[in-house]
Amino acid sequence: MPAEPIRGRCVWTGADLAASGDWLRTWPADALPAIDAALARARASGKALTEITAADFPLPGLEAFFADVLEELENGRGAVRITGFPVARHDADALRMVFWGLGQHLGTPVNQTAFGEILGEVRDESHDDGRVTQQLAEHRHGADKVLASRARARSTGPLRFHTDRCDVIALFCIANGIDGGESKLASIPYIHNAILTRRPDLHALLMQDYWRSRPEDEDGVRRDKVFALPVFGVRDGKITSQYSRTYVEQAQETPTVPRLSAAQNEALDLLAEVAEESCLHSAFAPGDIQLLNNHVVYHGRTAYADDRVSGQVRCLLRLWLSVANSRALPDGFEVLWGATEPGSLRGGVFAG
Repeated sequence: MPAEPIRGRCVWTGADLAASGDWLRTWPADALPAIDAALARARASGKALTEITAADFPLPGLEAFFADVLEELENGRGAVRITGFPVARHDADALRMVFWGLGQHLGTPVNQTAFGEILGEVRDESHDDGRVTQQLAEHRHGADKVLASRARARSTGPLRFHTDRCDVIALFCIANGIDGGESKLASIPYIHNAILTRRPDLHALLMQDYWRSRPEDEDGVRRDKVFALPVFGVRDGKITSQYSRTYVEQAQETPTVPRLSAAQNEALDLLAEVAEESCLHSAFAPGDIQLLNNHVVYHGRTAYADDRVSGQVRCLLRLWLSVANSRALPDGFEVLWGATEPGSLRGGVFAG
């Protein structure tokens, strides 16, 4: 079948999103007292953080709010930012419990690494993790190895547009640095349509397999260290995309992987170009919770600066969620997702 443009509210530019503001939400008037009460109940349960369920963190009256968020993520813009949570009122442990408890009302958290990371922190670890410092130094000095995605994320450097292997990524801004760190969001359907119009030959390549790596610092040691998957896939009129140029570049370090053609690289260059020219730049404020549907939104960030002397250090909490209203995925995507049927428990890092 010839490729067709994607339609709907999921097709937008950054200018569209900034002008409409319809991806932004504020907490209902009774939400914050309900969250405080749920936090007290969860703490009183004596359960470990990851043992806490939605029943342990009850939020009566917020069902319609969460349903609206999930509907916007799956059938609307694909992006929601909830503003105004008072992070200054809580200590670090309480904020982690709040974020985990809210996540239980939106989906099922899945592992972000093969080593059990299920609630992650996105912050600069180059000062306190020797492996990160070493990888950054080697990259700056032109070492042959591609800098790992996790090392990029755990530094103050920029992040290229990418998706994560979950239906929904949730980020909770606990604190900002002194400068930078803007979130960058781009509509995958818009990019798909633009490339289809400008260069249908390159669009056709993006609908075909690209080889990707399964890096050890995320997936552990596996026999299938590489896998093949298209950048764009469509099923039942809905798009999905798995895209991280880093994983494509890392796969090229495996001798048995076919070499990327000039045209395949050109297609990835055009994708990055359209994403950059059409994206939304949006700075986080402490207390913001940003949720993105990875099937329809690419995300990245600008570089940022911390001030460790004053303690003004950027920190985001991160959850990967499998959600009940997720879309069906094309055949073959189970190589990454584990399951392709709508509403299935899928994504995250799993043992091969």
